[in-house]
Amino acid sequence: MSQGISLTPSRQLKKRYRAERRFKAYCVGALLLAMAFLVLFFADMIRQGHSAFVQTQIRAEVTYNEDTVKFTSEAVDESIAPLVSRAFFRAIPRRVENNPDLMGTTQSVWLTANADVDQYRKGYTDRLEPEMLSALERLTSEGNVGYGFNKGLFFSGDSKIPSNAGLWSAFVGTFYVMLVVLAVSFPIGVATAIYLEEFAPDNRFTQAVEININNLAAVPSILFGLLGLAIFINFFGVPRSSALAGGLTLSLMTLPVIIISTRAALRAVPQNIRQGAQAVGASRWQAIRDHVLPLSLPGILTGTIIGVAQAMGETAPLLLIGMIAYIPDAPTSMTEAATVLPAQIFTWAGMPERAYVSLTAAGILVLLSLLITLNATAVILRNRFERRW
Repeated sequence: MSQGISLTPSRQLKKRYRAERRFKAYCVGALLLAMAFLVLFFADMIRQGHSAFVQTQIRAEVTYNEDTVKFTSEAVDESIAPLVSRAFFRAIPRRVENNPDLMGTTQSVWLTANADVDQYRKGYTDRLEPEMLSALERLTSEGNVGYGFNKGLFFSGDSKIPSNAGLWSAFVGTFYVMLVVLAVSFPIGVATAIYLEEFAPDNRFTQAVEININNLAAVPSILFGLLGLAIFINFFGVPRSSALAGGLTLSLMTLPVIIISTRAALRAVPQNIRQGAQAVGASRWQAIRDHVLPLSLPGILTGTIIGVAQAMGETAPLLLIGMIAYIPDAPTSMTEAATVLPAQIFTWAGMPERAYVSLTAAGILVLLSLLITLNATAVILRNRFERRW
């Protein structure tokens, strides 16, 4: 009589199942912990930075005449003048020069309040001189104090006056730098990847090149700044602090990412495509140009966008080439002194005034929005055009 087979799991099998459940629990716990840190980070940035998107405004009668153009603080009532941002008074002569019809008139205008008044109304400080506090309360009761969208955050350059500081010059500098990065790293990176993947012989030299490309992708970014300083500025004489120097330096850092992602996209195209094209008389280059490259383009674009997004968020390489600078006016060419968004945020983070804390957090939110948009674009392109074989 044969023995029946027991269906009861052994003790060792139960132990393995328990270990598997624990491992799954650890993975879920790690994921939840990462998400919690991410939520806390965004919540803290929003808490500190949301107030920078609005600004206290004061409605006042502004008089334009020869005296007020010369002594600008006399353009408004003397009780209101201490509450108004100094940037307004500094701009009076230029405003009259651009619009001479203002002379001899009195205009009712909403003026930007200075940083102390703005911070007081937002609850960040309670330190206002008694005269200023009295005037502010009077204006508030008369309905002449309110909030308005802080357009200067997006359309003004950097300023030593917090109420007038903005990101415009950093936007323009970032745009120029990214243009240089794309113009240099994209064609060189794609051409290098095509050669290594499709034409290069498999020998020690090409193997050494591939190893070094993979190693370069892991090199600390500040070392690329040293390389850019030595080659582009000291040797070739590219203007220091310029978008051209910054773009060339970040191109060195972006090249390995584009080469690696392009090679992966080319490798994903089946050999049958190449063989079929060559079977009907196409040369090797024609097969690659007309068939392989179009099919691998979504992967190439995805890798390029990710590389550009990584470069956009870099600060360390730019420290060494002088792009941490006070740039009040947006550059008009790639050879002028410029700054970028991460560098502008870094500069604001070191300022002593309380108002710059909100500006720093707002700048981080703007930069994160741009990076998330670029990465989302890469994902959408990949999902929309990627072909699975």
